[in-house]
Amino acid sequence: MTAAPRRKLSFAVLGDSIAFGQGASAPAHTAAARLAADLDGQGILTEMRVFAVPGARSADLAAQVRRAQEWPPHLALIIIGANDLTRLIPPEQAAAQLGDAVRRLRAAGAEVVVAPAPDLSVVPWVPPHMRAMVRAGSAALHDAQTRAALAAGGRVADIGMTSAGGFAADPDLFSADRFHPSSAGYAVITDALAPTVRAAATAAYDRLETHPGTPRPSDRGHRRMSSGEA
Repeated sequence: MTAAPRRKLSFAVLGDSIAFGQGASAPAHTAAARLAADLDGQGILTEMRVFAVPGARSADLAAQVRRAQEWPPHLALIIIGANDLTRLIPPEQAAAQLGDAVRRLRAAGAEVVVAPAPDLSVVPWVPPHMRAMVRAGSAALHDAQTRAALAAGGRVADIGMTSAGGFAADPDLFSADRFHPSSAGYAVITDALAPTVRAAATAAYDRLETHPGTPRPSDRGHRRMSSGEA
């Protein structure tokens, strides 16, 4: 008897240009594509779609979640915060908007991983005399987002502050615009994200295999993207 084909995990990526992959030199070099390949290598087959939009703030997540829910995803990754920082959005406001997005995705049955705000103080164009202030603002948003994501039932992959040292030390991790990651930068980000994404994907896949009657996602009204304005 021929074994039934293994089901694919629908994997949605939401957020800003870092989630979209802007700055990568090839679609396969983005964090989204690298994570999908990593999961496939772990035996968790995926169909990945990117709903992220360059320039997005946390306020824009609601529209992305609506589009994703029409699919819908079993696993979602949200990378957001850089544009909230550059536009001086109050941390608690941005965090509340993120928490709403996580709650809606969780209510729809998705496992959700959040990558909070990066430490923008390491961006090359930030003047040295402003780095401490930018670092403090980044940390305030990062911490507020972490609290909101956990309270909403999400998981947090702490890349924003822990990966900052590598970016500060190696300019090659930035693309030509000196703001977005390069392909090498996305490799660093992926390595930081992968353990949490794997754990969330395993939980989602176990549930999918345990409940084989779960409807497969439809293809209505969606673009498939794998690469990229934070």
